[in-house]
Amino acid sequence: MYKFAHLADCHLGAQKYPELKKLEINAFKQCLDVCLEEKVDFIIIAGDLFHSNLPDMGVVKEAVGKLKQVKEKGITVYINYGSHDFSPNETSIIDVITESGLLKKLFDARVIKDDFGEEKIKLNFTTDEKTNAKLTGISGRKMGIDDTYYSMLDRRSLENEEGFKIFVFHTAIKTLLPDFLSKMDGIDIKLLPKNFDYYAGGHIHKQICENKFENHGVVAYSGPPFAGYPKDLEMNAKGEKRGFFIVEFDEKISNVKFHELNIAKYEFMQFEANHKNSNQLYEEILSKIKKKSLDDKIVIIKVKGELSGGKTSDINFYEIRRIIREAGAIHVSINHHGLVSKEFSEIRVKGETTAEIEENLLLENVSNIEVMQKQLNGRSGAQIALELMKTIRQSPKPNEKKLDYHNRILNESLEVLDLESN
Repeated sequence: MYKFAHLADCHLGAQKYPELKKLEINAFKQCLDVCLEEKVDFIIIAGDLFHSNLPDMGVVKEAVGKLKQVKEKGITVYINYGSHDFSPNETSIIDVITESGLLKKLFDARVIKDDFGEEKIKLNFTTDEKTNAKLTGISGRKMGIDDTYYSMLDRRSLENEEGFKIFVFHTAIKTLLPDFLSKMDGIDIKLLPKNFDYYAGGHIHKQICENKFENHGVVAYSGPPFAGYPKDLEMNAKGEKRGFFIVEFDEKISNVKFHELNIAKYEFMQFEANHKNSNQLYEEILSKIKKKSLDDKIVIIKVKGELSGGKTSDINFYEIRRIIREAGAIHVSINHHGLVSKEFSEIRVKGETTAEIEENLLLENVSNIEVMQKQLNGRSGAQIALELMKTIRQSPKPNEKKLDYHNRILNESLEVLDLESN
């Protein structure tokens, strides 16, 4: 019986506060320590090992040191880019570490023409020497605009390959998106090639493991070991389990186990301003935090709603933070962006995700502009702007020449604007 580990979305280098930086790298190290204890045969990292393609070198040094321990035990670590550590010209820190032999990249593609002369992307398999498992997959790209790759896949060569197969990807499957990510870009499950035993996913920051899709094996997202965003910390504080999968297999999968990591203790408190003035809300917050045991915890506070009187600035969040730190908390995060007052309504809720914030900002500001073309006003104008942004964010296809790339983006942009080129 063989074993492999599947982790993703480590986002090393995402945290700015020293106390969270330490927990972030500890989470990664704990993952690999469990892999060593469990004596896995290989490890898969399904993208976003780092939060950027050129992260802080101190973070890289810590990660490389741990990867070296794993390498010395004869465990291969396979990886694909995520949307954060992606580099179109293969100059990210992932590529540097790959050159050292501590990581092995899986994305290996070339463009071919099928029997009808249509361009297709052919993926090559990597065979793990110990287990004979066959691995392939697609890297994530910026803003999740990678559906073009999936729609161009040479699926027949992937689906007809014999043996135990793993597909590694870094994009969202629409039907698996949790409610809080419902507006995230994603692809249909049908775009994943069929007949793989395991689909190792990254990008969705939540533990998911499904075996319900016809002609697809286990489709899994491990979620982050710790947190890449403030929303992740909030979810952790609300009880979301963080960790990674260890999969046992022979010719088929026999067991998928989620290994939970206990990186920190949390306290989550939410306050609603409705029907309270600023003094009442402030006293309520002080009263509650003074009753809590906050020692050695990450404390997340969320304050929202409309005050019945007073100003949002009447609430001394600096003092609240000071009291919590003196109670022994290792980190305090206070989110009061959803708090507004009747007198001062300039603070507005802009959304939870980048896409949602972007859409809300466009909708809000497009109403202040009026142009002669009716379709560019109001909601239709905002929708065109979103489509245009999505188009110009696309990266070059494999082997696509620079001029061809520019012409493709120009033509697609003109199509969005319903214009013709000269």
